Amino acid sequence: MKDNNIARLLVTCADQSGIVQAISGFLYHHGANIISLDQHTTEPCGGKYFMRIEFHLDELADKKQTLLDTFAKNVAEKYGMTWRLSCDFDVKKVGILVSKEDHALLELLWRYQRGALPCQITQVVSNHEDLRSAVEGFGIPFIHIPVNKDNKEEAYAQIHEVMQGNDLLVLARYMQILSPTFVDKWTHKIINIHHSFLPAFVGANPYKQAFDKGVKLIGATAHYVTSELDEGPIIEQGVERVSHAFDVVELRELGRQIEREVLARAVKWHLEDRVILDDNKTVVFD
Repeated sequence: MKDNNIARLLVTCADQSGIVQAISGFLYHHGANIISLDQHTTEPCGGKYFMRIEFHLDELADKKQTLLDTFAKNVAEKYGMTWRLSCDFDVKKVGILVSKEDHALLELLWRYQRGALPCQITQVVSNHEDLRSAVEGFGIPFIHIPVNKDNKEEAYAQIHEVMQGNDLLVLARYMQILSPTFVDKWTHKIINIHHSFLPAFVGANPYKQAFDKGVKLIGATAHYVTSELDEGPIIEQGVERVSHAFDVVELRELGRQIEREVLARAVKWHLEDRVILDDNKTVVFD
């Protein structure tokens, strides 16, 4: 069940003595109870430090601003931290973009309907009408914004306007390349599912590429979108073993199953504040 008195603190800084004591002591003095603590450092000594700490604090909504102000002054400044506080009562809003294929989209909508994604899915935007009835069957608004070679900038500007207020955009097999201008407005707030095990088989028809290469593993990759196509920080990947007996259709069907599961995990981890960006990589406390 949702508990509005639960929050998560994510921290990145240079590794140094006293970080855990400083943060846990801070929370103790404010009356918080630590539920879980995950940490990672890149080197045994002198590396980069990452922490995700989840805690419970009665009357959190009333105390949030005090926590932010005092943590910034008494802890974060001293240790040179990059940090953020996320509270369960601040429900994240998610917009989805999709084209014609429904498998990744429906996985997200099914999980959302069952309460397995801690968010509010606000709308689904598509460049085709094909999935309107499926989306509206979940009680979620469906918005058709056509995209072609002559109207791309106008279409992306319209999508940007429609998606205002969302904390995250998910590309559930949205078969358009977003413009750098659009991506820059949503930095680290767009998750894409790529139908291959990046960096292998970039580009069109990856399952035909995989078939031609006679691969024994196929996979999918969920990553944050950057202006460099398919080069954004990777959140999650999945693979399945195949054999010489698989044809392209069978590879594609199995690949779609991997895609839907990998994308759903990546979105859930993002919503649960389990992902910390580290330049073009991620630290994922799953």
